[in-house]
Amino acid sequence: MKSISLFNNKGGVGKTTLTFHLGFALSELGYKVLMIDADPQCNLTIYSLDQETIHSIWEKEDQFIDEGYESAKHSINEIEYQKMMSESRSLHFLLKPTEEGTGEPSSLPPPIKLSESLDLIAGRLTLHLFEEKIAERWAGLYRGDPLALRTVTKIRELTEKYSSLYSYDYVIIDTSPSLGSLNKVIISTVDGFFVPASPDLFSLYGIKNIGRSLSSWKNEFDTIYQLISTGKRHLFPNNFVSFLGYTIYNAKKYTNKTEWHLAVAHYNYAKKIPATIKENIKEELRNHLSEKQVDTPIGGISIMHTHNTFPAMAQYYHLPMWKVPFHNCLEGDHLGTLRLDSEVFNA
Repeated sequence: MKSISLFNNKGGVGKTTLTFHLGFALSELGYKVLMIDADPQCNLTIYSLDQETIHSIWEKEDQFIDEGYESAKHSINEIEYQKMMSESRSLHFLLKPTEEGTGEPSSLPPPIKLSESLDLIAGRLTLHLFEEKIAERWAGLYRGDPLALRTVTKIRELTEKYSSLYSYDYVIIDTSPSLGSLNKVIISTVDGFFVPASPDLFSLYGIKNIGRSLSSWKNEFDTIYQLISTGKRHLFPNNFVSFLGYTIYNAKKYTNKTEWHLAVAHYNYAKKIPATIKENIKEELRNHLSEKQVDTPIGGISIMHTHNTFPAMAQYYHLPMWKVPFHNCLEGDHLGTLRLDSEVFNA
């Protein structure tokens, strides 16, 4: 299993849209994939599920989140508890025993099945509570405190346990644009990450911020790794995260004007991204990439252009863009729009 995250300190760059479509694309290539929504804003969950399904998941968990996991567990009988654990639960529910420092359940709830080989662990708006515990317990890592170690490594442990149970090839973790404690833990302990970017000034500064943070995070994790006992080092990955590349999204198309068919202003910013990466993301995190790979955005122009209404329609129908025109329940007022946009999308 390989764990991947998509991350940019700049919002609005198509991160969740790309996560959703990457999950579907890998699954259609024959890989078994789990997506985890670790963004407290729950955008991947909203993209993937209808509101009634989300409400059903959250409502059943409310008592466990609001009153405490152990308290809620003891207020219901064993049959009711086992029924809860036999249904899909949110990421925060799975993290709640660690947040409280209580015992772990003996089994894991099943993920949500989006397709034959694509599953989801839904997000929850209360995930910030777990992030607060990461920050609160961080200093304990340097002493090898068991609860601090458990808190910081729990998300990685969940990816490994679910992968062992369901034989996933890839786990993709969606994140917020924050450089806070939660993302420090996620990005530092996945196998690789790539940066969704838009061709503008703010993405360039986002990459600079990521580079500085990665250097700081690596120093912290290297120090912690050296200080803790050898018996606890297995909780952490053998290597710090690798940079896998970047995408460019939501660029204005201008046919034949530039090599990527972009409007000049967007093209000029897009061409600055490779240099910004080389200047700010250390070579040791990207030395597996060739010079050409760093200079070339993943997916090229197939991802780069806006694609008009397709991203919104993909979210509306909870389907990848390439499946939307063939959906057998398209609403009448969408048919004409999608027919016109399909000509652009397929061009």
